[in-house]
Amino acid sequence: MADNIIQVKNLFKVFKGEKDFALNNIDLNLQNGQMAALIGPDGAGKTTLLRILCGLLVPYEAQKNGTEVLIDGLSPFLNAENLSLVKKLIGYMPQKFGLYEDLTVIENLDLFIALNGEKKEDTALVDTLLEFAGLIDFKKRLAGRLSGGMKQKLGLCCTLITRPKILLLDEPSVGVDPVSRLELMEIVNKLVKENGISVIWSTSYLDEAENFENVFLLSEGKKIFDGNPKDMGSGADFESFVINKIKENRKNPPKDRKMEQEAAGFLNTGEEFAIQACSLTKIYGKGDKKFIAANDINLAIRNGEIFGLLGPNGAGKSTTFKMLCGLIRPSSGYSCIMGVRMDENPSLARSYLGYMAQKFSLFGDLSVLQNLNFFAGVYGLSLMDGKKRIAVLFDIFDLKKYKNYDAKNLPLGYKQRLALACAIVHNPPVLFLDEPTSGVDPLSRKEFWDRINFLAKNGTTVLVTTHFMDEAQYCDRISMIFKGKTLVVDTPSGLKNMVKSEKNSEPTMQDAFIELILRERGAVK
Repeated sequence: MADNIIQVKNLFKVFKGEKDFALNNIDLNLQNGQMAALIGPDGAGKTTLLRILCGLLVPYEAQKNGTEVLIDGLSPFLNAENLSLVKKLIGYMPQKFGLYEDLTVIENLDLFIALNGEKKEDTALVDTLLEFAGLIDFKKRLAGRLSGGMKQKLGLCCTLITRPKILLLDEPSVGVDPVSRLELMEIVNKLVKENGISVIWSTSYLDEAENFENVFLLSEGKKIFDGNPKDMGSGADFESFVINKIKENRKNPPKDRKMEQEAAGFLNTGEEFAIQACSLTKIYGKGDKKFIAANDINLAIRNGEIFGLLGPNGAGKSTTFKMLCGLIRPSSGYSCIMGVRMDENPSLARSYLGYMAQKFSLFGDLSVLQNLNFFAGVYGLSLMDGKKRIAVLFDIFDLKKYKNYDAKNLPLGYKQRLALACAIVHNPPVLFLDEPTSGVDPLSRKEFWDRINFLAKNGTTVLVTTHFMDEAQYCDRISMIFKGKTLVVDTPSGLKNMVKSEKNSEPTMQDAFIELILRERGAVK
């Protein structure tokens, strides 16, 4: 059809050494000026499809299978000239966009302009894009000092500097807080309306898909749905329910702010609280360059409690998290793990906790068993105790079939299982989880949280940071942090009640997060 800017027919892709197709007989069309979501679990083929569309990968035996890929009427695989023309039409933003963190915002843009052969006199677009993305006041800030949301916006600006006709975004909102996700979506929506850009937005957030005109759903390399997101649930043999209360007050945690401060500052007995923060403060720089990353944070988390740290990118939650587990030394204040002060006896305090980082701390060239043996040794388990514990973990996490696989070759969901198993190999009473499900598909996230709930029911205290608001529902209590300060501490239901109104009588956790942050910013009265 003439109004289709992307046309795909009979698309196959198999990688060397693999038996299964990464893409299996894919047909899809994207209309001019349309925004479409590309969704599916890990390994579904989303990234492979986007890379073929922008000419980075070649389809499998295209002529033999009658494969057709047309970008604005051009076949990128017909000849080198077509490929060059197609690349000029497309702006592609991969999952890990290559920003140079030791360069400023404007230096990154200038470099990207030079690399793409743009003329210097054409760079008037730079200020327009920075204004558009809300980065105009951050031109001289190092990219490495930007929040996650700002980095994604800068990556988008770099992608748009060539004035593409088609925008291919590979999970641009991974690791980005709900407010920044909303802002990113608004930027792209505006581009579509004002410039007629066509967009394919890959995402693992199902709520994001609801905002698009069209959805392509992939599973195991096959397209299983193509249409309006409102029709995606029709014909399904299951029902969905909104759960308003999920095991809240299991341990009857304290809600009163004064009680928390007293608990953190004066009840340092180790009998009631597994994790404590007493006036934790972190200041970087001096004089005019002084920056307060965390300001007088007080927390008291009970044994067996699942406690969430939420906040927009750059709010200070990562700094707070790292001070609590001893990765960063506070400027003032202290933390306690199982009653042991981190500043007085860091080795003993750390021995009580397991830590799972956002970027899983696995050794890719070691097998699953070798990784577990290594961490068992690091945590001081004897050979016999380690062997017994690892056997239990193999059963709990269903890792036995991957026992001799190198960690780098595991599916992402199984890498996550292995990372969690390594974090708890010494059976710690406290578990720190730093955005543990970032980039993981919804099914794997659900399975992950089933395991976390199991650990909590058996007495493990869990401190978690996340940008998935549906995951916040699993927390007994949540501390929202903004601009380095504690904004509020409450249960998920308590936070939702704070934003309940006639217009929105049943707000979600995402509604609560966005409105509370916007209120604090002064955007909502």
